[in-house]
Amino acid sequence: MKRRGLNDPLLMTSDGAPGIIKAIEVCFPRAARQRCLAHRMRNLAAKLPEDVWPEFKVRAQAAYQAPSRAIARELAAGVVADYGRKYDSAVACFMDDFEACIAHLRFPVTHRRAIRTTNLLERLFVEERRRLKIIPNAFGERAVLKLMFGALIRAAERWRSIKVTEFERRQITAVRKELDQEYEAAVGLVAKPSKDEFNVKISSKSRT
Repeated sequence: MKRRGLNDPLLMTSDGAPGIIKAIEVCFPRAARQRCLAHRMRNLAAKLPEDVWPEFKVRAQAAYQAPSRAIARELAAGVVADYGRKYDSAVACFMDDFEACIAHLRFPVTHRRAIRTTNLLERLFVEERRRLKIIPNAFGERAVLKLMFGALIRAAERWRSIKVTEFERRQITAVRKELDQEYEAAVGLVAKPSKDEFNVKISSKSRT
């Protein structure tokens, strides 16, 4: 993707596979990384008794789908306080990579449902398996590529249903700026002061 000209996107959503996470962090360091919440909720369900899971699920979803990341962190602290001693394994799973689980909260509210899971990608896999199941022979690479391209076109029609308002465009622009600043701070890049800022500092000093 990099060789074909893909710049760092705003967000990349993946499951917890270490290789994929590493690839995202190395190849797209300016992108936010979202941990798939569908996978995470299944992992949590496997670590709790059936009678505890419904209440814990509500608490976890409240944190993952909070209005903001700051509120999500407060709700997460409550989950840790209430369940940490008795269900330490589940709470450790809940807190593992938590910042990546709430990365979607940076973005416009109307976009969050579509970007917090890998469901769109998983749906593509289902469509491909469904079609290949009834085909005894794929007739070579070209035929498979045509099949995948057709499935992608159908998926793209669903993606285009997400409308972006002017206000949301400004929100997205602000997120891009914030991500760039975080990356530059992480790698130790310091922006040089502009000529105007330099002149202001000099004139301010001269008056003291």
